[in-house]
Order: sequence, then C-alpha cells, then structure tokens
Amino acid sequence: MKIITTAIVSLSIMISANAQTNAAASKSGSKHLLSMLTSEDVRAVSPALERYTQGPLLGDLWRRPDLSPRDRSIVTVSALIARNQTIEMPYHFSLALENGIKASELSEIITHLAFYSGWANAMSAVSIAKVIFAERGIGGDQLPPASPELLPIDQAAEAIRSTSVQENAGSVSQGLVHYTGDLLLKDLWLRPGLAPRDRSLVTISALIASGQVGQIPYHLNRAMDNGLSRAQASEVITHIAFYAGWPTAFSAVPVFKGVFDSRHK
Repeated sequence: MKIITTAIVSLSIMISANAQTNAAASKSGSKHLLSMLTSEDVRAVSPALERYTQGPLLGDLWRRPDLSPRDRSIVTVSALIARNQTIEMPYHFSLALENGIKASELSEIITHLAFYSGWANAMSAVSIAKVIFAERGIGGDQLPPASPELLPIDQAAEAIRSTSVQENAGSVSQGLVHYTGDLLLKDLWLRPGLAPRDRSLVTISALIASGQVGQIPYHLNRAMDNGLSRAQASEVITHIAFYAGWPTAFSAVPVFKGVFDSRHK
C-alpha cells in the first residue's frame, strides 16, 4: 500500500510540476518536454476530461491493487509506443523511472517494441527517451549492451515454437520464418535486459493496444507461463481501456477468456 501511495504522490507532483518543466524546457529548447500538458491546459479545453483524469484515471485506476505501479508503467509505456502517441511519452517515461523501471529496462522496452510495433514507433520513442535520459544524467553505462550474453534457451520449447512457425508461415514467407526463429525467438527474447515476465507483459500490452488480437493467445499463454497471474492479466485489459480506448479493450476480452478457459481445464 505504501508503494501505491508513493506512486500516486509522484503522479500528483509530476502533474503540478509540468508547468515549471515546460518553462525550463522552453528555455533549454527541449521540444519534447514542452509537449507535456498541465492540468490547467486540459481544464482550459475540457473541464470534464481534467476531472476524469484526476479522478477515475489517476485517483482510482492507478491505485488498483492487481498491478503494481511499476507494472502499470510498463503497460502504459508499451501502449503509448505501440500506438505512437508521443504527446504523453515524456510524462510516462519519467513516471516509469520514478516507479522503479530502470533506464536499462526502458531502453530494452523500446528495443523490444521495434519488433512488435515497428521501427518507426521505436524511433519516435527514442527521440523522447533521449531527452529524458539527458535531463536525468543517464549515460551509456546505465544502458544494456548491444550484444549481451543471452539467457539460456529452452531447446524443447523452442523446437515446438519453430515447428509451429514453419507450419503456419513457411508456405507463405520463408523470410519471415527465418527472422522469427533466428532474430526474435533465439535473440530478442533471450536478451537479459528484461525479465521474461516483463518482456511478456510488454508484448501483450502492445498487442492489445494496437488491436492485434490474433497474436494474443500465444503471447498470453507465454506471459502466464512466465509468471503473470490471471488477476494481473485481467487488470492489463482494464488499464489499457483508459490508454487505448474501450473498444480496443473489449476486442481483447473474448481472446483472454479463451485462454483463461483453456488453462483452467
């Protein structure tokens, strides 16, 4: 409870500090930080939106217990990158660091989502994170190496995955099969910069946010195998409703139900 309270206090402090941050950004030329909106900015256009932001979003959703503030930051950052919504990236990248996500992990999230949301989306996130890192004095020594020693591979599970990829895509695109096996499954997913559970959380969050429900069953099963609980998975949908919209969240519901039912048998 103390962690959640601290996170909400951080949210309130960051919102109230946005005006000062914008002024400083204006002087320093940090255009990305200048893009952050204050509560006063929102109220000047939509008082109702500001009320929903302060009440249901920040005062309720972020306090719900089934996801920690750190997990909620992972979900939110992943959704923003997946949807290339740069306006809120400065605020939420900073909040993620306040909520316990390491700079190395944020860097790795961006790298991971280049493969699941596209290079252009990842590059947009890089342009924002670069400013945040510079403001906080985060240098290359705090970032994951380009070519780390990879985690050990589960040969039996990988053989099953490789066979499935070949059966599903081999007759259509051998290039896709090649890069899926050698680049995604035997490289990206084995990078140690994110714990397997967190990497799965990033992936399912991005898939829901971008409406890619066809890939959710495999990745939700993998996420739960990697330690994501059913309650946590359920809460991901709830959280993303606010950041990607209710229709997007409801589109994921029947897919999640199918996975939950199949694992309960």
